[in-house]
Amino acid sequence: MQLIQSPTKAQVSSRLINLYIISSSVCTLFLFISFFLVFTSSKLPYSSSHDAYAATSTSLEHVVFGIASNQKSWTTQRKEYVRLWWKGHSMRGCVFLESLPRDHQNHTNDTSLPPVCISGDTSGFRYTYRNGLRSAIRVARVVSETVALNHSNVRWYVFGDDDTVFFPENLVKTLSKYDHELWYYIGANSEIYEQNRVFGFGMAFGGAGFAISYPLAKALAKVFDTCIERYPHLYGSDSRISSCLAELGVGLTHEPGFHQNDLRGDTFGVLASHPLSPLVSLHHLQHTDPIFPNMTTMQALQHLLKAVNVDSQRILQKTVCYDRWFSWTVSVSWGYAVQIYGNHMLLPDVLPVQETFKQWKKGPVLSGVYTFNTIEQHPDPCRRPVVFFLDRVSSREDGIMSIYKKSYANCSYDMASPRKLEEVRVLSHKLDLNIKQLQAPRRHCCDILPSTGGKVMDIAIRECKDEELIHMH
Repeated sequence: MQLIQSPTKAQVSSRLINLYIISSSVCTLFLFISFFLVFTSSKLPYSSSHDAYAATSTSLEHVVFGIASNQKSWTTQRKEYVRLWWKGHSMRGCVFLESLPRDHQNHTNDTSLPPVCISGDTSGFRYTYRNGLRSAIRVARVVSETVALNHSNVRWYVFGDDDTVFFPENLVKTLSKYDHELWYYIGANSEIYEQNRVFGFGMAFGGAGFAISYPLAKALAKVFDTCIERYPHLYGSDSRISSCLAELGVGLTHEPGFHQNDLRGDTFGVLASHPLSPLVSLHHLQHTDPIFPNMTTMQALQHLLKAVNVDSQRILQKTVCYDRWFSWTVSVSWGYAVQIYGNHMLLPDVLPVQETFKQWKKGPVLSGVYTFNTIEQHPDPCRRPVVFFLDRVSSREDGIMSIYKKSYANCSYDMASPRKLEEVRVLSHKLDLNIKQLQAPRRHCCDILPSTGGKVMDIAIRECKDEELIHMH
């Protein structure tokens, strides 16, 4: 019979210490594994989603357009606005009409315009806004009907009117800074305070155009018809859309590159003071003067597109520099116009919008109050800055050369006046903004270069140095 000896106190103590160490190690390992699993499970979906978002950049192939029109306006000049920017080989979407135009059969293979889709019957929806147009319901439903087209590989749905001129490359560039897998409603307000007060500062005005991310558009389409039943009293389509998005808990993300253009007359002041963001759209061009002198509206737009086709992201971007020799202030709105002031001006005095335009509607004082800083023009044209409009633009080995010719006025001048100049030549490099530059934009700098003749000014645009100030010397 084998005798089993009882362990000594020292042995028991040693075994207990070993068990404690082992159990502590196991617990520590378990806690580490648990923490790792929790941490990675919470991070991996975001990380993989973010990587997918960053890995493939947004392009026109990821966008579907819904354009609201009607048979009468589409068969006149309105479709020519769309033809300016529509790229049939790389764009998807429809223009929505209440019925087919008479000449539809003659244009079924015309890829310079979007295909025509017929809107659904809206007679069952109530519309109670006095003196309004119940076609606002049909136009609002363009959103859900565009989603119902069931295009594949969609990231964004973009909506506009038949007189909205989009700048597609800038539209895509602007949308690329947002994660299309999240719920986004992107657009802009009216330029007029009163319009926003009446219709809502949280509403994207439809003429300027707006974008809705794919998952949000899918959710909106499912509830849209039941939602708009609650809003028969609203005036327009954009009010109904923003109201239903509000019911989904989504607010407007403002992008200043969309332009409603609730203005009349000469919009030079607005275009020449474009904000630091890519130009995405222009609207109401039939209600304003041609944007270049001595041209029709269509000719002027085609002229602007010559610069857009060379460097779309730089179009209208404002750069200011100073001529030390003559004490002039030079403002370049690239691809559009150069203005030269006959004196040195502080930068904040050059940036406000010149009131070259007339208000959209006559009425109370607020009808002439705008949502940006404005400055009145001097009543004497000879006391205003000298304006040089774009003449031509071309790409060269050393960059892009854009040339601007003087817009003549009957003003006398001495040799120290910028009116002696006939032409301004601007050298720049193609602008290709990355995501960080889009999210935190910065104005570029420019330099006045030595010129060979007294009637030509040469300017070079460049990125500002880290601590460089744009100021008069």
